[in-house]
Amino acid sequence: MHATTTWDPQQHLRRSGPRTRPFHDLLAHVPELPTSPARIVDLGCGSGGLTAVLAERWPDAHITGLDNSVEGLDEAAAHAGETAGGGHIDFVHADIGTWSPAERFDLVISNAAIQWVPNQPEHFAGWTRTLSPGGVFAFQVPDNAGSPSHAVFRELCTSRRWRDRLGAVARHMFEVYDPAEYVDHLAALGFTVNAWETSYAHVLQGGDPFQGWINGTGMRPVLNALADDPEAVGEFLASYRARLGEAYPVRPYGTVFTFRRVFAVARREAGA
Repeated sequence: MHATTTWDPQQHLRRSGPRTRPFHDLLAHVPELPTSPARIVDLGCGSGGLTAVLAERWPDAHITGLDNSVEGLDEAAAHAGETAGGGHIDFVHADIGTWSPAERFDLVISNAAIQWVPNQPEHFAGWTRTLSPGGVFAFQVPDNAGSPSHAVFRELCTSRRWRDRLGAVARHMFEVYDPAEYVDHLAALGFTVNAWETSYAHVLQGGDPFQGWINGTGMRPVLNALADDPEAVGEFLASYRARLGEAYPVRPYGTVFTFRRVFAVARREAGA
């Protein structure tokens, strides 16, 4: 029996939350892989929770998660080892911006990570150079630069209180392209591409609805810049949380937070 026959994407979508829904939406569009057991790499795996979800879709696969965060990989270690379906998960400390595969892969996947890599399309050929015929390169990237959340973030970083320490953070924006541009870059490498964008209207609950968001990977540049001053980190996050509360008022049913993301699922044609 093929490893994917019992995987139910709707079940995963039902249990996903605002932060993980894009990954599940991406995974639902990934087609059958060319070999079983599959060889899979997760670029920018973070703490490994979503890497483990890949083992539910491909139970007998060998899956490797890559990340340059030691703290994230320490958490990911809890997901390492043999999987229930006879596969294996491992994690490797690596910078995806310089990583190059040394073995065959059937799926190269990335969730909200490659936007940090400058000139990311220049890396597509390298990241997929050992992809099997029929193999898949799939990713999603956040693109919320035009939102109120990013506007207040930039204003806070360049305010009198923070501009000396965080002004450079506000000027550094990660790169996200339109779906058509991703199609163009990947088609030139011999891929058949399905690319799209989605704006999620997340309804957040609770008296502090943005707590989970401000502690995400988007805060990494701030945390790095203020790493030697925990009190400053707390002060900045409290100020940012307060400004988010002004930009996104609480409604009787919760707080609506709109977030745009761009997706691409590219399949390598035989002979490409």
